[in-house]
Amino acid sequence: MKMPWSKEPEPLEAVLPDGAVDSSALLTYTVAVLGTCVFLRKCPHGASDSVALLLFFVFWYVGNAFYNQYNTLAIGATGGKHGGLTMTVSTMQLGVCTLYAMLLWLANKNPIKLCGLQLAESMPFPAVNGKDIVSTLPVAFCSAAAHSAGVFCLGADPLFGQIVKAGEPVLSALVNTVFYKKRPSMPKILCLFFIVGGVAFASLKKGLDGAYKLKFDETALLFGMIGNTFAAFKGAETKKLMTVPGLKDRMGGVANQFAVTECLAFAISLPVMFATEGAKWGTFMHLLATNRDLQVGLFVSGLSFYLYNELATMTIKATGAVTSSVANTAKRVIVMVYMAAVTGKVLTEEQKIGAAVAIGFVLVYSVIDDVLASLKKKTA
Repeated sequence: MKMPWSKEPEPLEAVLPDGAVDSSALLTYTVAVLGTCVFLRKCPHGASDSVALLLFFVFWYVGNAFYNQYNTLAIGATGGKHGGLTMTVSTMQLGVCTLYAMLLWLANKNPIKLCGLQLAESMPFPAVNGKDIVSTLPVAFCSAAAHSAGVFCLGADPLFGQIVKAGEPVLSALVNTVFYKKRPSMPKILCLFFIVGGVAFASLKKGLDGAYKLKFDETALLFGMIGNTFAAFKGAETKKLMTVPGLKDRMGGVANQFAVTECLAFAISLPVMFATEGAKWGTFMHLLATNRDLQVGLFVSGLSFYLYNELATMTIKATGAVTSSVANTAKRVIVMVYMAAVTGKVLTEEQKIGAAVAIGFVLVYSVIDDVLASLKKKTA
């Protein structure tokens, strides 16, 4: 994959030493930081909530797109899906998240609201006890499993993987029905057939004889489904966790809860990483010390994963079900288009149609109960 730093310098460009930050990127980041500082100095209370919310949406999408791009870069730098280091990349991404969370606690400041041109908020270390950590372990385990499965899925095929991940409501409905006795409504069940159909159609490819045959990346499909399953368990377990008496107060907010979960997910992933890929740890460390694509890919993917999840939580919390569902749908489409441009891989007609059907009915699935309830009230 061609990245900005791999281009030949123009005649008037200064040639940077190996490992240095690209001058244009550094200038862009510096201007952005200085611009934010000047704005906050002129407007000490920051931007209005409506402006901040719009910017949170923008940076959520940008963060998600960056995560997918640099996750693909990091996986490619370790040999791709057959390199035997995907679990290590996934775990080290969570390691980056853990280091960032610790820095936030050390500084007692969370700068995430700067993305919305608002002041940073304090982030004291959570006053949790041993029982709280034990209660959080199921969420952390599901988070670790969903993340690792997602890395395997998107590392195998970043475009088809997005289509498979769009089918999350199917596994969510199954998990909630079987394990939590929460059956979806009949309209939602009908939507599931179209979601499955869309993913299935995206898996087809027309042969030279005009007949359709199944052709897809098995790794992306398998791990996409595993990731969707654990994401469903994570959602259900998070709701259960919030019912623990006093836990919300001891955690000290959603930001702390997410940080604790990511730290525990990293601790859970470490033994799995060493059990499955420990023999190649030396190879990974050599690559990390010498391969700039891995260095940048791992750092940016880990940090952007943390930040975009924080921003997603903030935007969804501030909006209604319909708005958040539309935003999620738009995000999936934007990321697919972005990854197609970055990787140079073109979606087939079957993938375009299948993705449109699957993602469209994910949106319908998310809002149909609310829409029908609203119509029922109006006709009552």
